[in-house]
Amino acid sequence: MGGKSKRSATATEAASPDLEVLQKLRIIIRAAQRHSLWIEKQCGVNGAQLWIMQELAETPDLRVGQITARLAIQQATTSNLLESLVRKGHIVKTRDQQDQRVVKLSLSEQGRAVLEAAPKPARGLLPEALAKLEPGHLASLNSGLQGLLGSIEVLDEGFGLQPLPFTMQESG
Repeated sequence: MGGKSKRSATATEAASPDLEVLQKLRIIIRAAQRHSLWIEKQCGVNGAQLWIMQELAETPDLRVGQITARLAIQQATTSNLLESLVRKGHIVKTRDQQDQRVVKLSLSEQGRAVLEAAPKPARGLLPEALAKLEPGHLASLNSGLQGLLGSIEVLDEGFGLQPLPFTMQESG
């Protein structure tokens, strides 16, 4: 019984600022992960693929490089995500009439149906939440995260150009 009350007392004590931030990061990451898993269960596509579908619904005939820029990921990753969506019949590739080297991408009717039935936000919780922040709050968050990144000794900045792992599970 003594151990249980000690744990309860510890849980109610105020956490230090670093632990409060850690807890908030855990909440954010787990919420994003849960949303991504919900997307996969409901739609059969991963979170990054659904984001691509949302971009194509809003702006048809995008090129691979444009999608890469909108998602802030590597072009090779974008190409892999797109190939899977093409195989599933969710997007269609067409050649530009004036320049046959240019491939344009658009959402198929099947893809549109998947997107309409998908959990919202289709871009994912983190991208949508960040887009809704006031510019001052976003700048403060960016500065704080840059400070955190600066304190991590072993860091691969290339990770910043990859979707979160839980948004990338191959679904089907």
